[in-house]
Amino acid sequence: MIVKIGVLFGAMTMVSACSMTIIPEGAARSVPAQQPPQEGEWVTGDRPDAAPQPTYKNGAPARFQPVDPGQLVKIGDDTSRATGSGVALGPDIASLNLTEAKAAAALQSFRTSCSSLVRREDNSGLTKSADWQLSCDAAQSWQDRDATRFFSSYFETVQIGDGKAFATGYFEPQIHGSRIKNARYPVPIYRRPDNLLDVDLGLFSEALKDKRIRGKVDGTKLVPFEDRAQIDDGALAGQGLEIAWAQDYIDLFFLQIQGSGRLALPDGSIMRIGYAGQNGQDYTGIGKLMRERGLLADGKTNMQGIVEWLRAHPQEGMQIMRENKSYVFFTELTGAGPLGAMGHPVVARTSVAADRMFVPLGAPVFLDMAHDIADGLWVAQDTGGAIKGANRFDTFWGAGEQAAQIAGGMSSSGQALLFLPKGTVSRLVAARQNPGQ
Repeated sequence: MIVKIGVLFGAMTMVSACSMTIIPEGAARSVPAQQPPQEGEWVTGDRPDAAPQPTYKNGAPARFQPVDPGQLVKIGDDTSRATGSGVALGPDIASLNLTEAKAAAALQSFRTSCSSLVRREDNSGLTKSADWQLSCDAAQSWQDRDATRFFSSYFETVQIGDGKAFATGYFEPQIHGSRIKNARYPVPIYRRPDNLLDVDLGLFSEALKDKRIRGKVDGTKLVPFEDRAQIDDGALAGQGLEIAWAQDYIDLFFLQIQGSGRLALPDGSIMRIGYAGQNGQDYTGIGKLMRERGLLADGKTNMQGIVEWLRAHPQEGMQIMRENKSYVFFTELTGAGPLGAMGHPVVARTSVAADRMFVPLGAPVFLDMAHDIADGLWVAQDTGGAIKGANRFDTFWGAGEQAAQIAGGMSSSGQALLFLPKGTVSRLVAARQNPGQ
């Protein structure tokens, strides 16, 4: 499936998978079963008897000391994915002092992800689908109250690159909307057009494996789909694509950035909508544009400040929003949600968006951030167009005013570790040493 667009509010540099630009995408394939990895297969140097003294953040001890860059092992030269950025075995999971509540929530989300983990290709190159079978089988019957022991039993920590992480936040917004157009609700919310195509370039060339573009067919050519300005000016009008109508264009614009949300309908009921596709045009973060042009005063560079400026300058604001050519299409959600890139519901304070080229989707992720509220264990269940590179994450905070405030203020640096099946690093290093096998 094409990814749900996750977001980033703190830096306001988004989030949108771009079509007519190349997009990484996984493709399921069968992988031969392997023997379960054995414990204690350290390969990046013996774990020291005495760990180095931890660094400090905000006056409190950090959870762990990052692995020295000299211990990183690169598997191949492809720096566009985790294996080429260098991997190293991290500290024992027991030393991270996982909180039982956070671990239990992560176990529940990991369990949900397993149906995809054991059959999807891992774009990062770190794991094979069969590697997850042992932990996924155990997770189905494991008691949540003993979740920390589950992770210690089946996983090892892995540092990608220098491990230096940056995290932002996203949430599920609620705006005013209606199923029927009238003077109060004039802004269309479109479903995905039937002529919007996703093209897997890997089907045409091995060199383009894991790459996709989006567009539409014009005669015998694949051409870009209409951009935001063209759609705003009526390019899709009269085609019956409207699933609802928003009261306010700015509200819908930011809901598109989030990728899913709720519509408060006139009768008091709620309609939930989720990401169904994107027009393939490049995303431009308007926050960055506005800062570069000196439009935002000090202390007004967050989402709230951006919205205030847009409302105070409606004509100029509309032109700035139209500079973001990316446009998101929605579908009505009737089940659990919102849905992440794996097709599973994302969970507040547990699910995180990551770059699938550096993190296997479904893998647990441990964050130790300067913004302590983001500390602890998460599960990578989503992606986002601006969430690119090693150790780049977008934390999901749920719905409501508190979630909006936390997500809007989340912009934090720190360290990250992946939890991967035991023996992963040993296998990767062996593969590097014996490339023919």
